[in-house]
Amino acid sequence: MNLCFATNNKHKLEELQALVGGKFQVQSLSDIGCKEELAEDQDTLEGNSLQKAEYVFEKYGVPCFADDSGLEVETLGGAPGVYSARYAGPQRSHDDNITLLIRNLEGKTNRNAQFRTVITLIDTQGRHQFEGVLKGTILSTRKGNGGFGYDPVFQPEGFSKALAEMSMEEKNKISHRGLAVKKFVEFLGRD
Repeated sequence: MNLCFATNNKHKLEELQALVGGKFQVQSLSDIGCKEELAEDQDTLEGNSLQKAEYVFEKYGVPCFADDSGLEVETLGGAPGVYSARYAGPQRSHDDNITLLIRNLEGKTNRNAQFRTVITLIDTQGRHQFEGVLKGTILSTRKGNGGFGYDPVFQPEGFSKALAEMSMEEKNKISHRGLAVKKFVEFLGRD
């Protein structure tokens, strides 16, 4: 089965390929000739993932799935949430986002947070959404060199290290994206 993953993010593609293994042929946006930037202007993760998958399916006629992920920090009322990638501004700098997050949590004792991913699949059978959640806490300093995004300051529940200190294999076993992809792959395997 050929599916388009509505991304050109190299890190997401690598993570996803590792998660699905050889079960499906996953193409990126550039693989199907989609060069335009996909809009993400909805106010929920569900809305953004649906918007991207719908656009690709309607314009290119290819079964497509898209994800949107966000870091939701309890004491910040769920922020940065849907704005996680551009939390510190439109430049989408991981470093700037982490710096702002640490600054906004100064003096706060509640550092509970969760990563949440929503995957939307659109194919000839309709629309389907899958969610994955990884609970943890925000560290006050960066740790590790792996991963991307907020991984250096996110410590998953039950672990003593940040996501950025884990191997891709370790991270995929527990990650929010991994949990959502697992549900997604199980759904596809039912046919």
